[in-house]
This record gives sequence, structure tokens and C-alpha cells, in this order.
Amino acid sequence: MRSRRCLLVSVIVFLALSAPLWAQTELPKVTLGAGLRSSFVHTDPDAGKSNDKFFLNSARLYVNGSVMENVKFMFNTEYDGINNKVGVLDAVGRFEYAPQFNIWAGRLLPPSDRANLNGPYYSNHWAVYEDGLENGHPFVFQGRDNGIVYWGDFAKGHLKFAGGGFDGSTATGGANQDVIGAARVQINFLDPENGYYLNGTYYGGKKLLSLAGAIQGQSGNTATTVDLLFERKLPDSSVVTIESEYANYDKMGGYDSHYGSDAGASILGSYVFGKAVGPGKVQVLGRYAEARFRKGASVTDKAYDQKTTEVNFNYLLKEHNARIMFFFLNKDFNAVKTDYWTAGVGLQIQM
Repeated sequence: MRSRRCLLVSVIVFLALSAPLWAQTELPKVTLGAGLRSSFVHTDPDAGKSNDKFFLNSARLYVNGSVMENVKFMFNTEYDGINNKVGVLDAVGRFEYAPQFNIWAGRLLPPSDRANLNGPYYSNHWAVYEDGLENGHPFVFQGRDNGIVYWGDFAKGHLKFAGGGFDGSTATGGANQDVIGAARVQINFLDPENGYYLNGTYYGGKKLLSLAGAIQGQSGNTATTVDLLFERKLPDSSVVTIESEYANYDKMGGYDSHYGSDAGASILGSYVFGKAVGPGKVQVLGRYAEARFRKGASVTDKAYDQKTTEVNFNYLLKEHNARIMFFFLNKDFNAVKTDYWTAGVGLQIQM
């Protein structure tokens, strides 16, 4: 008994003496976050029965930390609702020495179109990646690929460049093992956008006129996009946004593996009313896109067109961090596939 008491006293004394040393130890700074997208959707095809479903579209956990002043780490996960599994979204070593010189390596978004670089959580509309055009690049998981990228902001963020190499085998399921080269150049004529990842809207937080072009290449095959974003906050605090994209997936990526060419364009317009309604603001949004699928893999793969129309009526509680989005989506095909429309309500929460 006496020996146990002596041991206990020794431990207490050790902890008391060590406390000041622990207090002087600076641990790496770590931030935690999370995101959720969930929805109720009614689907009505031209052929077949309609159905109603609840979806857990996405659930994410975010971890970011600083190893030292210029070396950082990012680790994000994503719930895959199709397979009911959690996968590695981002796992990135970030070497950030100056606005003009940054190296990221691991699993991340390659240089691509704005729709991919802002992702669903920072997009302006709800039904992302449904039009046959947005983010048609090859990827291993949720637009990401394994590789390395250099990116830099020049002219105080008015000129942005990114370029890198990525693993072709994982992105194409082993169909092509050559490295994918990717690059993006962006000009911001009004306010700058700093950093690598982007937004589809800033809800009036920036005055924007942005024009960018991106290309990915592998074994002579290419994926080329051009995107435009205009946003302006008006004197009554309302916000006008116009977004457009042209995409051409030439034997690389695309939305239909039976076709070597997937090309087309989209345009989006939105308006946020300046006067708040309760704790939030109201936004109306419309979007239209046309995609053309050509160069079928066989003679039985008939060329076809897809026309996609989307309308949103959104309630913005805290911009991207809390919004309720009522949506209508209509897809028309002139061949091959069946027309259908969906309508529903989506909830997005981030912290």
C-alpha cells in the first residue's frame, strides 16, 4: 500500500513539474469542418413510372493544418451515396511559399473548369454535373486525381495560372496509363480571386469579370474548356450573376463512354433580392445547356443531343454554409436516351 502511495505521489509531482513545459509547446494549428447535402426528389420519365426518393447526396469532413509556416496539410473525406462508402476526397501536401509559388501534391482537383474547382458546395445551382458538360474530365473520385500541381496568383490575383501532371491509370480505370497533363489560365478583370479553389458565386462579396481556359491532355486526346463568370452587387444590395462555359471532350473524359466526342455550352443567370426575408435572402436562378455526343464507338451508337434546363428558387440563410434550394431539372434527348424531369428540394449545411 505504501509503495502505491509513493508511486501516486511521484506521478502527481511529475505532472505538476511538466505542466509548464507542455504549456510552452506549440502544437500545429488544425481546423475541422463538415458539410452536408441532402434532398427529396420527384422523378418523372417520359417512359416508365415516376418515383419519389430521399437522398443523402453528400457528407464531408474537412481537416486542415499547418506543419510549419509554409508547409500545410489538407485531408477531406466524402460519403459516396451510390456505394454507401466513405472515400478519400483530398489528401494534399501544400507547400505555399508565396502567392506566385505554390506546390500541391497528393490527391486533389486538377486544373480544369470552374465547375470542378468550386465543386457542388460552392456552385451557384443545385443540380451540378447533370448537363453533359460540367467537369467531364476523367477522375479517380469526385473530380480528383492523384498527382502534383504548381499554381500561382500574379498581378495581385488578377492573373492565375496552374499546371501539373496526374495519374492517368487511376483516372481512366486502367484504360490509359499515360500521365495526364493539365493547365488553366484565368484573368480577373475586376476583383481578384486568390487561392487555388474557386466559387461559382460570391453572393456579391466580389465584383467579378473572370475569363479562363483549361486543357487536359493524354496520348493526344484532349479535354478543353472555357468559362466566364460575371457578378455584380447593385446599389439596393441585390446581386446579379451570369456564368457560361464551353466544353469539348475529344476522346478524353466526357459523360458517355460510348462516344469519342462530347461538346457543347451552357449559360446561367441568377438574381439575389437585396431585401432579406426573415433570416435569409431569396435567389432565383435559371440555367440552360446543350451537349452533343458524336463519334460513337460502333455503328450502333447513334449520335444524339442533350438539352438541359434547370430552374432554382433558393433561400440563402448563410450563403454557401446554409441554404435551402428548390429545383426543377428537365432533360431532353433527340435520340438514344429517354426524356425526363425532376423536381425537389435540397438542403446544404457547412461548418
